Amino acid sequence: MRCVARPRSLRARAAEVVTRLARQFPGTAEQLCALEHDGSFQLLVATILSAQCTDERVNMVTPGLFAAYPTPQSLAEAPVEDLEERIRSTGFFRSKTKNLLGMAQGVTERFGGEVPTSMEDLTSLPGVGRKTANVVRSVAMGLPGLPVDTHVGRLTRRLGLTTATDPVKVESEIDALIPPEEWGTLSLRLILHGRKTCRARLPRCGECVLADICPSSLVPLQSVSRRAASGVDRPPR
Repeated sequence: MRCVARPRSLRARAAEVVTRLARQFPGTAEQLCALEHDGSFQLLVATILSAQCTDERVNMVTPGLFAAYPTPQSLAEAPVEDLEERIRSTGFFRSKTKNLLGMAQGVTERFGGEVPTSMEDLTSLPGVGRKTANVVRSVAMGLPGLPVDTHVGRLTRRLGLTTATDPVKVESEIDALIPPEEWGTLSLRLILHGRKTCRARLPRCGECVLADICPSSLVPLQSVSRRAASGVDRPPR
């Protein structure tokens, strides 16, 4: 019987997580992103709307919103009442309306109608924090960025890649473990894995492709070894 060897270092474990999740959820950051969009401006709007709201609900709202206000300038000039009504179902619609208007005005007046690329410039816009900026950078711009949401924070702690609870600290520590080109896709794959398998209350460790290298796994290593020896869950060659 062949035993499953655990990665000996933190960096090796992180690399294995990246490899296995890439096999489980193939695709680019653009392909893996659940928010429907066309370009960085639409993704920025959709990400602002996604706060405390499901991606599915945002995707129901944005087609009409983008048809009515297709550019930063048109959104910046949108009547408050109309914008509030259009996004009401996403929750916190008054504060989101204020942020969308402020963001659109900033993009129009300060950046010539183009969404800026730098973290500093993006986070200077109303409603845009590091997570939102990293989403736009990694998905729409092809730049390094690791968005840290509740799934990413929870899974990286369960996997023993960090003990931090502050999202900025989590981002910094994970960034130090993997190449920049993997940051965005890893974040999206962790989100997908968290929704499908590594759930908050009842993680499905018996179905997890990371069970044998996860220090929080509820599956005995012997069981994983038996599955590996029999060929079950063996990565394709």
